[in-house]
Amino acid sequence: MGIWPLKTPWKPESSLVQRAIIFFMSINLAIDVGGTQMRAAVFPKGSETPSSQTRIRTYAEGTTSLDRLIELIRQVTPADETIDSIGIAAPGPLDPKTGVILAAPNLPEWIGVSIPARLKEAVGAPAFLGNDANLAAVGEWRYGAGRGHHHLVYLTVSTGIGGGVISEDHLLVGAHGLGAELGHVTILPDGPICSCGQPGHLEALASGPAIAKFVAGQLEAGRPSSLSGTPETKAISQAAREGDGLAQEAFQRAGHFLGLMIANYLMIFNPTIVILGGGVSLTGELLLDPVQKTVRESVLSSHYLEDLEITQAALGDDAGLYGALALARGEI
Repeated sequence: MGIWPLKTPWKPESSLVQRAIIFFMSINLAIDVGGTQMRAAVFPKGSETPSSQTRIRTYAEGTTSLDRLIELIRQVTPADETIDSIGIAAPGPLDPKTGVILAAPNLPEWIGVSIPARLKEAVGAPAFLGNDANLAAVGEWRYGAGRGHHHLVYLTVSTGIGGGVISEDHLLVGAHGLGAELGHVTILPDGPICSCGQPGHLEALASGPAIAKFVAGQLEAGRPSSLSGTPETKAISQAAREGDGLAQEAFQRAGHFLGLMIANYLMIFNPTIVILGGGVSLTGELLLDPVQKTVRESVLSSHYLEDLEITQAALGDDAGLYGALALARGEI
C-alpha cells in the first residue's frame, strides 16, 4: 500500500532525505467502532505502540455516526503526518471484500454503505473494514497471546460471544465474509433464545447475560443464595469466589457449554491455541477450569490436546484495535 495522498509534493528531484522524512511521517490508523463509542489509535510506520489514542461517542445530536467517524479520523491525525492506511473493526455481519456492512442494529445508517469508499472520498486515504470479533482474533494472533501460532481459535465471551479462526496463518471468513460466527452455533436445540432470535446458541448459554439470566431464574424459583434480584455477572463471580453454590454452578454451567463447543472447534480446526477474551473470561479459573475439564472429556481423541494451549487473551479491549492495525498494514 502506498502513501496517499502526499501532503508534501513528491518531485523526482527530491533528495533521499526528503523522501525518508515523508515516509517516516506517515502513520497507520486503527479504529474500533461500537454502538456506544468509537476509538482510534495512531501508529507510526512500523511501530506496535500507538503514539496517541482518541475516543468519542458514536452518536451526537445533529450528526450521523458516519460523520462522527470522519470527525474522529480528523481529530486523531496530527497535522504534520500523512495517513498511509486505515483499518476499521466494526460490528455486524459484513463483507470485508467490498467494505459493506450487511446488518448492524446499532449502526443502521452503515447498512449497505461501502465504508472504505466513503472514507477514501472524505479523508483521501485507503481504508479497510473487518468484523470486530474476527479482527480481535487477528490482533491476538499478530500482537498478543497467539504470537508464534499458525492455527488459532479466538472466542470473546462478553455481552455476546463472537470469535475468529486463523488457519495456516490465514483468517477464515468464508465466501462472503460471514464465516466464523462462533457464538451463533446451536448447542441446545430447545435451549434459551439467543439475542439473534434463534434457540440454544452458545451465546444464549455462556455469555455474561446468559449467566445472569440463569441465576435470576434460579433465584425466582426459590434457590438459596447470597444473591438476590437480578444480579450482574460481576456480582455473581464475586459470590462464586466467596463460596456461593448457585453462583459457582452458574459458572460451571457456562464453562461446560463453552468447553463442549471448544471441543467441537478442536475437531473442526485443530488449532494449537484457543484464546478466551471478553469480560467474562476475566473471571479466570471460575470459567477456565470447567472449560478445560469439559474439553478433555469431550474430544474425539487425546491427540487433539497435544501441544494445545487454552489461555486468556493478552490484549483485552485492545484486541480489535490491534486487529484493525494488522488489517491496515496488510498483515492478514
